[in-house]
Amino acid sequence: LLHNQFYYVQAEPEISDGEYDRLYRRLQDLEAQHPDLVTPDSPTQRVGGEPISGFSPVRHAEPMLSLDNTYSEEDLEEWEQRVRKGLPDETVAFAAELKIDGVAVALIYREGQFQQAVTRGDGETGDDITANIRTLRGLPLQLKATAPRGELVVRGEVFLPKKAFQELNAQKQEAGEKVFANPRNAAAGSLKLLDSRLAARRPLAFFVYGMDTKTSGPLKTQTEVLSSLASWGLPVSPDHALCRDMAALKRFLSGWEPKRHSLSYETDGVVVKVDALDQQKRLGATSKSPRWAMAYKFAAEQAQTRLNAISVQVGRTGVLTPVAELEPVLLAGTTVSRANLHNEEDIARKDIRVGDQVVIEKAGEIIPQVVRPVIGRRTGKEARFKLPAGCPACDSLVVKLEEQVAWRCANPGCPAQVKGRIRLFAQRAAMDIEGLGEALVDQLVEKGLVRDYGDLYALTVEQLAPLDRMALKSAENIVAALQASKQRTLGRLIYALGIPLVGEHSGEVLAAHYADLKSLGQAEQEALQDIHEIGPKVAASLRAFFSRKEIKAVLAKLEKAGVNTRQLAEEKLRTGGLTGKTFVFTGELETMTRNQAEARVKRLGGRAAGSVSKKTDYVVSGPGAGSKLDKAKKLGLKVISEKEFNRLSSE
Repeated sequence: LLHNQFYYVQAEPEISDGEYDRLYRRLQDLEAQHPDLVTPDSPTQRVGGEPISGFSPVRHAEPMLSLDNTYSEEDLEEWEQRVRKGLPDETVAFAAELKIDGVAVALIYREGQFQQAVTRGDGETGDDITANIRTLRGLPLQLKATAPRGELVVRGEVFLPKKAFQELNAQKQEAGEKVFANPRNAAAGSLKLLDSRLAARRPLAFFVYGMDTKTSGPLKTQTEVLSSLASWGLPVSPDHALCRDMAALKRFLSGWEPKRHSLSYETDGVVVKVDALDQQKRLGATSKSPRWAMAYKFAAEQAQTRLNAISVQVGRTGVLTPVAELEPVLLAGTTVSRANLHNEEDIARKDIRVGDQVVIEKAGEIIPQVVRPVIGRRTGKEARFKLPAGCPACDSLVVKLEEQVAWRCANPGCPAQVKGRIRLFAQRAAMDIEGLGEALVDQLVEKGLVRDYGDLYALTVEQLAPLDRMALKSAENIVAALQASKQRTLGRLIYALGIPLVGEHSGEVLAAHYADLKSLGQAEQEALQDIHEIGPKVAASLRAFFSRKEIKAVLAKLEKAGVNTRQLAEEKLRTGGLTGKTFVFTGELETMTRNQAEARVKRLGGRAAGSVSKKTDYVVSGPGAGSKLDKAKKLGLKVISEKEFNRLSSE
């Protein structure tokens, strides 16, 4: 616990990563041998649990209001004057804290132990995201003994560090999924994953910045609050300061604006608060925002540079993506030489031409994008962009699908597509083939050793050893990694196949409904789209994928090589006699609690929903049933008793 605190909360590890990992494994072994010694705050208790059917609403004890914000110092000065007018003849100091670009949540501790996490929601009511928050390694499950007893409600921001955001978007792009626009959206999406095991794979971080007024106790200032939170073992951003007047506050703002890019996380401004808690209370709040706080937003940093050329990349699904090749320029702390131009229509709409001086900025301070051309600096030599008629990777015909803006290479054997599909197949979240990186994949395809991911399992040490940056030992490791990957779960295999619109989570959902890949490949579109979280577009994509002749040939190679195409034991635990069925419970249960009943449904492969809809298969009704029962009768749904449910779900 001590080293977990040093490593994840204080970011000041006292031992190496390797030593930490060895200690962690030793703890796992000890707990396996002595289950009675496992405590709720053990670092091993952070892995996700079974998927849940939805998020329960939770009402905040005190409203979580949003902040008014400004981009100008003049507005900030006006806010200061309003504060001083509300506190006449009083000395006012300000607490300045970097504004983390993440998701606001409230955490509830009782007797020092973590109990619950709730999103801001509409300010009055949020969603219970306890299962996902428990996976955050920087979050203490047990506070230090100095923390107050009873109930403590703290507030903070969940965020995704820059490096993790970039890696996550690279994975989504490789999988053909829509990328996140910024780290805040990525954090929000991660917290709303119904399967906390998927959330646990995303290295979310967390900083606390305050607490409910009823739990602040004897603390007098915001500065004392931050100091106390840190002393209780909670992660607090070190980048804050007490500013005695507006001049000191402006120095803090101007000091951080240029150096904010050096941080490992994204910040979009500074939160300024009246430091004294009693002054905050007297200033009060409007229906939306506290009068004692203001968010000062940094302006998006922009730069001008020359657009030298527009190249075209081909992804694993064949989509052609224009990329701006720029004269290198420093922007937001990094040198930018390339930017995504999205598609041909976007280029035409912005009237971007090769040779233009262009304005660029980083979307969410992360992703470089071309904002607009500088029309006034044109010389007349600039050239309009036209997408090539042939694929730049294989010179095959490019086609535009109906109702889509993207053009695609029509050749499934296109080397660029083959490389992209194999890279996805080898990803950690897919088949996790260690050592099969981009450079090696390029060589394998270019030398004709593999034409698809089915060919990977025929590779030999003798074929691999002569390749660039390879040797006998490296080749043996690759072959061993390929052998190990044959026993991945069905869900990971489905994701690894690179089916358009089917991501990591969708793969897990499909694996919970089909016992093997053959059954999934033969499933009708109507049956597929009836699965919760799949829908008609994904169902159509699945049918199109499995009906292709070349895909059937590749899948035959995988099966012949001994790659697992069936549910493993760990997946079978989540399937059973209720597979594909949706249950809603209303009224009281006599033989079990509501949570126990819903857990049984999920254990047997079904889904427990919180509301009645046309897709509900069974409504389990008990004494005191209310509007859910009325709606079920109106929709003509199957209504059963608890006794019938027990018979139906007997394990």
